Amino acid sequence: MTFHFARRIEHAPASFLGELFRVSADPSIISFAGGLPSSALIDTEGIAEAAKEVFTTDPEVALQYSTTDGYRPLREYIAERYRKRLGIPATADEIQIVNGSQQCLDLFAKIFINPGDRVGMERPGYLGAIEAFSLYEPAFAAVPLDSEGPDPAAFEAMTKKTPVKFFYGIPNSQNPSGCTYSQDRRKAIAECLEGTDTVFYEDDAFGELFFDGKPRLPVKHYLPEQSVISGSFSKITAPGMRIGWMYAPKEILAAFNTAKQAADLHSNFLCQQILARYLATHDLDTHIKKIVAVYGRQCRLMCDLFDDLMPALSHTTPEGGMFLTAKLPAGMPAMDVFRKGIDKKVAVLPGMPFFVDGGGDDTIRLNFSSSDEEKIKEGMNRLASVVNRHS
Repeated sequence: MTFHFARRIEHAPASFLGELFRVSADPSIISFAGGLPSSALIDTEGIAEAAKEVFTTDPEVALQYSTTDGYRPLREYIAERYRKRLGIPATADEIQIVNGSQQCLDLFAKIFINPGDRVGMERPGYLGAIEAFSLYEPAFAAVPLDSEGPDPAAFEAMTKKTPVKFFYGIPNSQNPSGCTYSQDRRKAIAECLEGTDTVFYEDDAFGELFFDGKPRLPVKHYLPEQSVISGSFSKITAPGMRIGWMYAPKEILAAFNTAKQAADLHSNFLCQQILARYLATHDLDTHIKKIVAVYGRQCRLMCDLFDDLMPALSHTTPEGGMFLTAKLPAGMPAMDVFRKGIDKKVAVLPGMPFFVDGGGDDTIRLNFSSSDEEKIKEGMNRLASVVNRHS
């Protein structure tokens, strides 16, 4: 039998994720290739207590169908946190609960992209967004990143000469690079987009994870009616709960809600109630301080080991988040480093999947959040044996 799949599947890029899952299944491999937060920092006891309270007080409601937009107390919590942390006037009516921020990417693409529409991306850009958007057959316009964010001249040329439906970016601790947009660059982006029909999609998965604890004003602060923010509890509470959100103007959220209802009716209502109870009875700020203290130490350790063990490689020095990128010397292909690294029982992610227009064979991405300091030391020594032998 011949299966006549939709064109969107035939044109979807080959995913590197299957290879990563295979690698991660081998306990002897120290993996810097994935994107997991630290399991040791999940407050399992606190979440268990919250779950017990939900089942004790009103389990029939928690286990029933609910509304598509999500549990209102949770949406009110998110909106209040935007007002408190960032000083932007969010309301619960502008918040939609989703199954992790990855669902935001799919649903947003579904309501905006027709085949052939132009979509702007960072270069390099987040692999999960590239895969989600590609299913709707856009034409990508890639804008290179520098240390302060998207290149200003290239960004302006993209918006003025060849307009895009929306531009997707990660201003805070960008994935894969680890870089953070400067405040001046955020203002410049907003000024460039103001008066156009281009929406700025601000993925803020890592905005709570700055090592100095200081929040950065989002692009949405400067462009409130023309931008959206997606957020997630995966990096700051528990990824297995799959709870994220979209914060957007009401007109966009109405279309988004329609697509969400068709996709799954609503996100896991039990987990929404458990999370809301947890947030009401525990200090999230204290928990986040614990996370960023650990991630900050692990990031500094990985950077120091690069400098000491692999001086031929340059690397980014993140202000927060979970990732950094290293640039390989000429003649050292990323796939060679990946394959030989597996032989040495250490895994990194080659840079190619992050480039929608080709490239990345001279870069690797590393995750510093999911391995403790001892594993980082051992893994970086294994990686150094690969890199230095190749050199």
